[in-house]
Amino acid sequence: MFIKWGIVLLGIGVLSACAVIPTGPNVMVLPASGKPFEVFQADDAVCRQYARAQLVLEPAEAASQSAVTSGAIGTIIGAAAGALIGAGTGNPAAGAAIGAGSGLVLGGASGLGASGASAATSQSRYDMAYVQCMYAKGNQVPGVATAPVARSTPPPPPPGLPPPPPPGVVPPPR
Repeated sequence: MFIKWGIVLLGIGVLSACAVIPTGPNVMVLPASGKPFEVFQADDAVCRQYARAQLVLEPAEAASQSAVTSGAIGTIIGAAAGALIGAGTGNPAAGAAIGAGSGLVLGGASGLGASGASAATSQSRYDMAYVQCMYAKGNQVPGVATAPVARSTPPPPPPGLPPPPPPGVVPPPR
């Protein structure tokens, strides 16, 4: 009985560690006006490589590590808690087995949530690095304002004396 449940729980834990994460950018970048498409494609390839280098791990690898770690920690904590509870009822081995199984399920579920958060953070960092690189190469990123154009200096005031102050206002001393 325990072996059958152990196999089922192990399968759930292994499947919860599988996370499919896109490894490309999730942002739109357009070629600069007048830039040949072949040059844009070369910029894209260079910037994808640059963004990948900015991550310590690939997004999918980070998510998998997070899920596996959470599942393993849940199993260990569950086994310890189950052994303590089982010792109180006179059967620590059964308590440890039940605790390990439930710890694996709960750890796998929390690992799946943690892997999703880890993947989203990694994807966000990848996208930021990619956008920075593409923008630096002169491509257009929708939603990013272009640098303001320097305006000419304002014209000088007209020659002559300034107009008199309105009635009732005392002019400042010179």
